[in-house]
Amino acid sequence: MGFNALLVRKDDEGKTSAAVEQITEDQLPDGDVTVAVEYSTVNYKDGLCLGPGGGLVRNYPHVPGIDFAGTVEASNDDRYAPGDKVVLTGWRVGEAHWGGYAQKARVKADWLVPLPEGLDTRLAMAVGTAGFTAMLAVMALEYHGIKGGPVLVTGAAGGVGSVAVAILSALGHEVAGVTGRPETADYLKSLGASQIVAREDINETTKRPLEGETWGMCGCGWRADAGACSGTDGIRRLCRCRWSRGGAGLPATVIPFLLRGVNLLGIDSVMQPYENRLRAWERISQDLPMDKLEAMVQPATLTDLPKLGADILKGQVKGRVVVDVNA
Repeated sequence: MGFNALLVRKDDEGKTSAAVEQITEDQLPDGDVTVAVEYSTVNYKDGLCLGPGGGLVRNYPHVPGIDFAGTVEASNDDRYAPGDKVVLTGWRVGEAHWGGYAQKARVKADWLVPLPEGLDTRLAMAVGTAGFTAMLAVMALEYHGIKGGPVLVTGAAGGVGSVAVAILSALGHEVAGVTGRPETADYLKSLGASQIVAREDINETTKRPLEGETWGMCGCGWRADAGACSGTDGIRRLCRCRWSRGGAGLPATVIPFLLRGVNLLGIDSVMQPYENRLRAWERISQDLPMDKLEAMVQPATLTDLPKLGADILKGQVKGRVVVDVNA
């Protein structure tokens, strides 16, 4: 029996197109566990895989979706049994391997984690890769000695930034949210931001290597990282996530790193070991206020994904998109 999947195809001229099609289970790639997918989400890399590919997709036709949550249907691995609720993020699923934009997925057991207590599959995808990355950033800051004080979150209205604002606020930090979209101010305040900072104001600080000591730490790196660096006080950390719409450039000097002990902490959510994933998801279930998570959610279906993929590449998606693959 067939089921729905969003397939991206590439024609002889190299142009890609995405549409919902019926496929069968024998078309799924090899793997240990077959999952009945319930929800997925939309990330920047999904936008690339839905459209031009961005060098991430090598073989077509392709099913994108770098994360998903659902119920195990069949398993060749003792760790999972039919009926278990599971979550997947990372491991290049949705890029090199078919992903979550289908009603079924088949993956390696090592790529899955059990759904944490306190979350259902819908809320797990409201968190998704973006929220998982945000929690890894918070954990990295804590590991390097940051326990309190003001925090600047750049790209605050995006997926990673939204979850970071909510978590950090719930942990007692005074959060300043940086955004290039002034219309998101009320949204960010509802998540716990006590101050809204215009992105151009942060960018202005890159004219000088050091500014007044304003923020204790910064996170969710975008192009504003350089300006944020110059305004941090001593022995602080800057988390930069692996993928950011603002590009890979960091037009900064070494002065804040040398004179104020700023550390640059790279956050790679893709290849995290299993135990780290369990710890991060447990912290998410404890420290992310579910009412604030709900406030971030934008519902979607498989047919909405081509447009949403284009929108996220333009920076026009706010908060967290939750894709009901069965709707």
